[in-house]
Amino acid sequence: MIKAKMRWTMTPWNESEEEQAQSLVRQLGLPPLVAKLLVRRGCGDIGAANRFLYGGIDEMHDPFLLKGMKEAVEAIREAGDKGEKIRIYGDYDADGVSSTSLLIMLFRKLGYHYDYYIPHRALEGYGLNRKALELASQEGVSLIVTVDTGISAHEEAAYAMELGMKVVVTDHHEPPERIPEGCPVVNPKRHDCPYPFKGLAGAGVAFKLAHAMLGEPPLEWADIATLGTIADLMPLEDENRILVREGLKRMKQADKPGFRALAEVCGTPLADMTSTAVAFGIAPRINAAGRLDHAGRAVELLTSASYDEAILSASALDLLNKERQRTVEAIVKDAERQWASKCAEAEQRGEAAPPVIVLAGEDWNVGVIGIVASKLLERHYRPTVIFGIDPATGMAKGSARSIDGFDLHAALTECESLLDHYGGHQAAAGMSLHRDRLPELERRLGELALSWLTDEDWIPTTGVDLICGLEEASLQTIEQLSLLEPFGVGNPSPKVLIKGAKLADWRAIGKEAKHLKLALRGRSGSLDAIGFGFGETAAALSGQSALDLIGELSVNEWNGVRKPQLQIHDMKSSAATVAFPEREQFAELYKQLRKLRRMPAEGTAERLGKLLGWPADTVGFMLAVFMELEFIRVDADSRDLIVVDAPAKRELGTSRKYREAKLQSEQASLAASADLNQAL
Repeated sequence: MIKAKMRWTMTPWNESEEEQAQSLVRQLGLPPLVAKLLVRRGCGDIGAANRFLYGGIDEMHDPFLLKGMKEAVEAIREAGDKGEKIRIYGDYDADGVSSTSLLIMLFRKLGYHYDYYIPHRALEGYGLNRKALELASQEGVSLIVTVDTGISAHEEAAYAMELGMKVVVTDHHEPPERIPEGCPVVNPKRHDCPYPFKGLAGAGVAFKLAHAMLGEPPLEWADIATLGTIADLMPLEDENRILVREGLKRMKQADKPGFRALAEVCGTPLADMTSTAVAFGIAPRINAAGRLDHAGRAVELLTSASYDEAILSASALDLLNKERQRTVEAIVKDAERQWASKCAEAEQRGEAAPPVIVLAGEDWNVGVIGIVASKLLERHYRPTVIFGIDPATGMAKGSARSIDGFDLHAALTECESLLDHYGGHQAAAGMSLHRDRLPELERRLGELALSWLTDEDWIPTTGVDLICGLEEASLQTIEQLSLLEPFGVGNPSPKVLIKGAKLADWRAIGKEAKHLKLALRGRSGSLDAIGFGFGETAAALSGQSALDLIGELSVNEWNGVRKPQLQIHDMKSSAATVAFPEREQFAELYKQLRKLRRMPAEGTAERLGKLLGWPADTVGFMLAVFMELEFIRVDADSRDLIVVDAPAKRELGTSRKYREAKLQSEQASLAASADLNQAL
């Protein structure tokens, strides 16, 4: 029996949604699957669907709806027209680089006297700092315009004004209780800002500033804003969807040497550029500059007017990105050794592994520890905090990633007495503290995780958009799914569930047979499927297997032949094939029961079924067998199901329920085989 790796979640399709989808099919001429996906994305009426599919730049919001925009434009225009020196103050990640580059393009076009400054990640850290402001004052800067930073820098902004400089803040991060005063502050997330869309990236806010300065959307820089929006994982909804769609069109025109050079080193032709290619190809190379060197190198690339210069810069960033990958790989290996050691020590003490992964190393590069945390979370699915320790000072700088249900910011707030600094949100956070406090931080975070998380929270989830029949997965339908692009945060690539698919063929493929190739068949169609990393599953499959599969539909092109294909994300034996559990399933269920020890008897089969990805009636049968064998019991007073501490050793076959159900299953299997042979 094939067991799912994740919990599957899907909102049931209802009659109202079906009516909306049918209306879209009739009025817009869409395939039913595309229409259903639009409904699932909140675009069930014709107007919303048209805006989602075809909305253009004319539907972008007025930039002056952003609170502080009028004052920001006036301050910048006054300084620019007077020939005063303006300094763009950015951030070192891809969004900060994009925001800085966009304002460079704007001020260059307007003929202003300007330069830019981005702090060094390792030497200065994030945001405005006093030394940088003192340097700006000494160099004759009259106005500082921040991009992708500044909303929490009320003290630094006040200091800049004390030094005689004016300040304009543009940012998109969550505002703290106190924001800079005495200067224009443009941020759609300001509590007093009426702007209708709050999801702009820093580069998106810079784009709106340019729009306000020029009197029209600066589409020639939409590609730069697109890079920042995608790299910073902003939702591809509302205005961002329009901006990114326009930006990808602009990239394909290949009018900027920087993007042409980046596309070449990424190996992706600009004509084929997608949001996914930007996220996994271009953005990491831009980020590599700030992680391992200085973000200024990336700014010079994006703003270069010479392809010869750009290709040299892009090649250098490509090398930095490869160095970043090697650095991450080395730290991950070291971190995995530490984690394995912690787990072994816990086992020797008779304890479970720590619920939160907290690991630290001297001289671990703080520019990449966030990536390391993400990789360990993906492998172990538990909240993860990775620290780089400065051996000279003993200070540890950390980056954390979390699972659903565990709010990192709330957890760090509970531990703030241990921390020098911290910030972030539910899924990601950063912090610093002395290395001597790391054990206590690990203990407290572990206690919070055990207190806040349920049994189900420790299992990764995957959302499903719709159930899809094999007959719906046609080449034409899959090609029309491109109407839903660009895909990303807020508009993910659709995931479909194919239920009860039979196998016409199956085999492990690739180096060391790591991948799985399937030919699915059903009553009304067939479909090829590919599962990367699923190769070992091939041995458990047979011609009698029926599978439920979750994946993304795509077009596979080989030797000029184009065929529909499902890229598998997860799979499990269909309920139709879970006729009788194997001994391994009994062992797995008992292992889960031993972990839980005691639980309310009512609803136990349903809860464990969700946990394990098995039908509740199958789990209920297995629990009845364990009850008969006296491995578990139900307390008469509390009605709790309790695992017996030291049960007598008994074979499954000694259970009458087990023997009878196994016999019935074998008889049903023989009957099904006879029917199949007769049909053939």
